[in-house]
Amino acid sequence: MADPAETYTDVLVIGFGAAGACAAIEAAEAGAEVLVVDRFAGGGASALSGGVVYAGGGTEQQRAAGVPDSEQAMYDYLRLEVGDVVAESTLRRFCAGSTAMITWLERHGVPFEGSLCPDKTSYPNDDYYLYYSGSEAAGAFRQVAPPAPRGHRAKGRGTSGRLLFARLAAAARRRGVRVLPQSRARTLLTGPDGEVTGAVLDSLRGAPAWARVTHRLLARYAAKPGLYVPALGKLLNRGVAAIERGFARELRVTARRGVVLAAGGFVANRGLMREHAPAYRGGLALGTAGDDGSGIRLGVEVGAATAALDRVSAWRFLTPPSAFLGGILVDADGRRVIDESRYGAAVGAELINRHGGRGWLLIDREIARESWRTARAQSQWFQWLQALYLLGRGRVSAGSIQAVARRAGVHPDGLAASVEAYNAAAEGGGGDPAGKPAEFLRPLRTPPYSLVDVSIRPNLGYPCPMLTLGGLVVDEDTGQVRQGGGEPVPGLYAAGRSAVGICSRSYVSGLSLADCVFSGRRAGSHAAVPAVHGSIVD
Repeated sequence: MADPAETYTDVLVIGFGAAGACAAIEAAEAGAEVLVVDRFAGGGASALSGGVVYAGGGTEQQRAAGVPDSEQAMYDYLRLEVGDVVAESTLRRFCAGSTAMITWLERHGVPFEGSLCPDKTSYPNDDYYLYYSGSEAAGAFRQVAPPAPRGHRAKGRGTSGRLLFARLAAAARRRGVRVLPQSRARTLLTGPDGEVTGAVLDSLRGAPAWARVTHRLLARYAAKPGLYVPALGKLLNRGVAAIERGFARELRVTARRGVVLAAGGFVANRGLMREHAPAYRGGLALGTAGDDGSGIRLGVEVGAATAALDRVSAWRFLTPPSAFLGGILVDADGRRVIDESRYGAAVGAELINRHGGRGWLLIDREIARESWRTARAQSQWFQWLQALYLLGRGRVSAGSIQAVARRAGVHPDGLAASVEAYNAAAEGGGGDPAGKPAEFLRPLRTPPYSLVDVSIRPNLGYPCPMLTLGGLVVDEDTGQVRQGGGEPVPGLYAAGRSAVGICSRSYVSGLSLADCVFSGRRAGSHAAVPAVHGSIVD
């Protein structure tokens, strides 16, 4: 049997999404020869995302919009969201470098704009590229730090993650980074002292042209529209796997300086989801088939530690339309669930962890009419379809609070009590029992009343996107992967959702991509020059 093919590089990056691209760029700019491999054509969950980067402290886009912000205010807010998943010094470094991060992305071709969205929304339409992407303006948070919009959406039509990744990929290639698509890392190579020296790939590099083309097309359509139609995605991915079994050949890559794992999370791996986050089922896996935990597995096989694998972000957005914020979210007992102005992942976590995933939004005739009138103008196409579903098949209506509760299967007395307390706050000027800010309070007095079903369950009309947040434990100054006792795994680094990072406790829109940039640059720079101490991306 012939020896397997071999190739050499200084830095090997496994996974070509935003984290992998940023790692490759930094390593190349540090003078290293870089090879990036990806099971598909690159992009991963980053290309499927909204292209939002969480940044603040006074970015050029914030200044253009007339928005005051400070590094301290950003830190104070994120400290509440992030908790102790990273050290205080790491979060401060992230916030201190936030404006420079946007500048770095712009220098590498990613466009941003300071057009401020006037409405509270889960994602702005194509008129706006700066918005409140988290819970900054919610009651409990604005008491801690002055709120500021920090969601910096890459300037492109529709969900602009594809544009963001394309610009980063082009920047990597301009710096001489070699990209090997259709190549899946099977195992890591190690030296006599346990140092990681490369990887063994199963690659379609030498496969017939028709097999490579078919694999590329199947993978592309499995990602989209397969993301929105899971049954289609599953069918197409079977074809992808069949081609890999039939035509992939072994390729050994030796990395002279280091290996960076940037292969995404594990939301596409049902077994790992059942093991680590069994409550999070029935959602829409936000990612590709490559988000199967393979990067995390590679690290674990060489002794790496993991953390926060039970942390999953489930997005139950209530907006657009922004008029929905005037309603109240209740559970089956009619009790308020949460301040409705909170970020969608906070709403999703509350529903899943404390209310069995069941929830209904109570609105009255005035809110329903305003929602119909404004939803289209405030929405991207997919948000408009969801609004149509919620305002149509997704709700029941009746002439009284008790009657609509009975129709929906909600406890009538519990709902009546929640409405009474809410209306008293909205009309009397007192504080809302759930802490919703005064500007969103609207008394619910105009029948007919509607209960909109926003429960988390398999639902093509109103899916609940989910992604995993935990991963390999890394040194927060270098991105080097650590073992259970804290010792480093020589030659191995991790970034993005393959690693524990800024967003591994609580996610708000843009924080994962921002962490991909932050952690990817950190890992790439240190993998290229292992002797460097401290982070050159500070």
